[in-house]
Amino acid sequence: MPQHPLSRRTLLKAGMLALPGSHGLHAQAQDSGIARIMLGSPPGSALDVVCRFVAEGIQPTYARSAIVETRSGASGQIAVGVVKSAPADGMTILATPMPHMGIFPYSYRKLPYDPIADFAAVGMGAKFDLAFAVGPAVPASVKTMADFMAWCKGRPGGGSFGSPAAGSTPHFVGAMAARSAGIELTHIPYRGPTPAVTDLIGGQIAAACAAVGDFLPYVQAGRCRVLATTGRHRSSFVPDAPTFIEQGFKDLVLDDWFGFFVPRKTPDAQVDKLSAALRTALARPEAVKGFAERGLVPAWSTPAELAARVQADQAKWGPIVKSFGFTAES
Repeated sequence: MPQHPLSRRTLLKAGMLALPGSHGLHAQAQDSGIARIMLGSPPGSALDVVCRFVAEGIQPTYARSAIVETRSGASGQIAVGVVKSAPADGMTILATPMPHMGIFPYSYRKLPYDPIADFAAVGMGAKFDLAFAVGPAVPASVKTMADFMAWCKGRPGGGSFGSPAAGSTPHFVGAMAARSAGIELTHIPYRGPTPAVTDLIGGQIAAACAAVGDFLPYVQAGRCRVLATTGRHRSSFVPDAPTFIEQGFKDLVLDDWFGFFVPRKTPDAQVDKLSAALRTALARPEAVKGFAERGLVPAWSTPAELAARVQADQAKWGPIVKSFGFTAES
């Protein structure tokens, strides 16, 4: 049979032909209905899990297909930059943890983006508690934060703790706990929670602070124990662990979050459409189950609610960062 050439209309419908004046892959993705969810966390991370459930849930109603792209490096700022410079069509979506929007403006002297001026909030994706845990390097008699602080005081050189990164929420939680207890703890920053927790259960470090879900498999196996969590109430994932506030750390009440954003000039109608699709995706039973396995709780919010949360977190964390004199370059 003779081969009939594909028409221009067919190519356009298939997303194989860019319109005049379009911008390469971005225009091709829009034409073919492909949404790209960008994140700066490595594959297998909690945020990666969130994004994959969202990608499955927003297709085909919002986008014909959705893919998750990891752009790690520069503490996640590469992914933020990709979305900042993307067309404002709602097809390039930033998935980010709170620090990029609430803490980094105060910890980086020259942040290459403005969380409020450059991005439109779409909706929150998940909330989670942070946990402070100890491993086999710490005696079994240490069961509370007070026990741990006393143990640190009795050691040559004091104590230390690890976190997923310098300037992360877990970093400041550990530092705030130490300051409240009147001792100094040496902070050991890692590149993500996995190496920090690996060193914890291997006995290379005494303690670590990270999302509660990062510890769950090892808590269940008896390889580490959580001394405190950051929620106002005990975490359902580690109900035997008391909160910081139960132990007298009155300023250590917080829930961390992952959220979704698009370039600032994205039309409101498109933002609302994506937000509605996100709400549906997070309510799927498989998403709720998958989140719970990582210590996460689906937590959709409206665009206005997430925008207000970003401003509230900036107001909360700005003074904290300044009180420690911390900068990411230091």
